[in-house]
Amino acid sequence: MAVAAAIVCTASLAACSGDDGGAPELTWYINPDAGGQDAVAEACSTDAYTISTQVLPQDSSQQRIQLARRIAADDPSIDLMSLDPPFTAEFANAGYLAEIPQDMQDAFREQAFDSAAEAATWEDELVVAPFWSNTQVLWYRKSFVEKAGIDMDQPVTWDQIIQAASENGGKIGVQANKYEGYSVWINALISGAGGQIASETDRGADAEIDIASEAGQEAARVIEELTASEAAPADLSVSNEGTSGTTFGGDQGSFLVNWTYIWGNYGDDRLGDDIGFARYPQTVEGEESRPPYGGIGIGVSSSSDNEEEAIEALECLTSPENQGLNAELTQNMPSSEAGYDQPALKELFPPELVALFQESLETAAPRTVSPYWSDMSSAIQSTWHPPSAVDQETPEQSANFIEEILNGDSLL
Repeated sequence: MAVAAAIVCTASLAACSGDDGGAPELTWYINPDAGGQDAVAEACSTDAYTISTQVLPQDSSQQRIQLARRIAADDPSIDLMSLDPPFTAEFANAGYLAEIPQDMQDAFREQAFDSAAEAATWEDELVVAPFWSNTQVLWYRKSFVEKAGIDMDQPVTWDQIIQAASENGGKIGVQANKYEGYSVWINALISGAGGQIASETDRGADAEIDIASEAGQEAARVIEELTASEAAPADLSVSNEGTSGTTFGGDQGSFLVNWTYIWGNYGDDRLGDDIGFARYPQTVEGEESRPPYGGIGIGVSSSSDNEEEAIEALECLTSPENQGLNAELTQNMPSSEAGYDQPALKELFPPELVALFQESLETAAPRTVSPYWSDMSSAIQSTWHPPSAVDQETPEQSANFIEEILNGDSLL
């Protein structure tokens, strides 16, 4: 048996820790970060199993492709995987994720923020364990808002910040390149207007496409307004998280919507006391904004030869202590309130910013949970890009194209 086990490990590139049936080595495929997942893997290695990591490509779409291809081929060398929320339903629906026992599902759901649990759920089953949760806030330059005379202690709308930036020589940083980040912005605008991109997603390709709604038109209106204004940066159509941060840190920096790590990039070291933060802007005045939700859930591969040990490891990997450890090293914030209670985080961020992150996660809007989200997102990007071409007809055009793609009548 020992010889057979060694042959299996060599042939499949799976790791074995002993020559004679010793404790298995679980391989965790992770998204690139600053060492947080490596530290958590080390902290969760035990006498029963050790955990090693393999780094996936930087681009989330390439992560999806690599994982899906290998699991579809029954590759046993993947035990655990860090999975982006947009791909969770797709992997679960395809049978790529091992079932998490019900008692563990209940515990993970109780521990997590509602937005994190929603993003981790498909067909009423929690299919990945929420690990870290990201959200966007409105970052602003204090010197700019003082000049513009806008009160950031009150909720602000997209209309207000576009007007303030336009009239005072400022540029607004957003993510509007033809990529997933643009879909994130569009989804947040629609959700903030009380709508959604699609519903009844348990019907698969027959889901109800809702983007051609009043909420969709409000989202298009905001994008149309920004692109036609003096507040639009010159690189708007190719802007991403990095370029929008550069705009914010430059001489014309005014407002920026971006993820939690901006504090580490532009806080005390770069902009010092000139960086402020507030709740994500309202799409419609008086209606609560729905900030974007991002993050990582950890799933167990259905092709793993170490499924029992990998499922057991989920509890340690996503414990509040290890969520806090990961956040300390990467500034990718915890998926649970208990994770925020870890002492190190209280030293990294001002308490009012920590409170804003948690408030934003409690009301965040995950992208449509559907096994067809990748197709939906690509269709949205095709019809809403470039942002300068967006108008009131765009939501209807995108709804038609999404339906054509899902029905097999058009190709991306």
